[in-house]
Amino acid sequence: MSAKSSPAVARRVPVYALRVVLALFFAFPVVFMLVSSLKPDEQIFGDLGSPRAFLPVGSLSLENYAAVFDRVPAIRFLLNSLGISAITIVLGILVNSLAAFALSRMRWPGRKLLLTVIIATLIVPFETFALPLVWWVNELPWLEVNGFSVTLTEGWLDTYRVQVLPFVANAFSIFLFHQYFQSIPKELDEAALIDGAGWFGIYRRIVLPLSGPAIATVAILTFLPAWNSYLWPLMVVQDEELRPVMVGIQYFFQLNVSWGQVMAYASMITVPVLALFLAFQRSFINSIASSGVKG
Repeated sequence: MSAKSSPAVARRVPVYALRVVLALFFAFPVVFMLVSSLKPDEQIFGDLGSPRAFLPVGSLSLENYAAVFDRVPAIRFLLNSLGISAITIVLGILVNSLAAFALSRMRWPGRKLLLTVIIATLIVPFETFALPLVWWVNELPWLEVNGFSVTLTEGWLDTYRVQVLPFVANAFSIFLFHQYFQSIPKELDEAALIDGAGWFGIYRRIVLPLSGPAIATVAILTFLPAWNSYLWPLMVVQDEELRPVMVGIQYFFQLNVSWGQVMAYASMITVPVLALFLAFQRSFINSIASSGVKG
């Protein structure tokens, strides 16, 4: 190692040490949850207040995980959340990217004002319009197909669509796509228009294929609230067959509370979130960085 590189390495040591401390600090709750899911309740409380609470020591087993499936229809809840999240992601990417494309690449009067209004909706918390939204979805019509007959019904309560469609359009996703689309040279649009391509062709063949990091980021940011949704399904879904995983957590607090089972269930519903973030971590960081550079 050269003499010049030694001071640089010395300056980086505190930075790396701080990063390790922060990583351990944020990892402690996850480690505690995973380790506790393998322990009986007596050992969980016995290990509190000592480093053993974060270590896989003592009487370890998978009994808590087996008990989860006996206590709640966990497979059904997981499949419901996976389906709801996947459909919300696909529709959200399509709808929000199309809206952002129209706002960033096309020229029409009022687009800047509309973008401002869309961004302004970010300051409105969901809880403020949750009850009016329940009333609206209960009044909305829907076409029901039964064999060869089609009937018009009213109300979306106790359905999968009420957990998906109200959350497809998202202001932050539109803003993120808009910022990323702005970084793509608009000369590509002009060249495509000269070659006879339409706006949808430019969107599908040029802009969208170049927006991989933004798509990955929107997928993550759409998946998180869809997977973690609790208040909304609790308000609009009563049928147990339609409930997502987060609503299932209340089942463990109705009778005798077993904290080992709670930790096991929490681990099961946390792993998909961690796996998705780790899979798209690089694209997520690249998209956030590129969106912040260009205003």
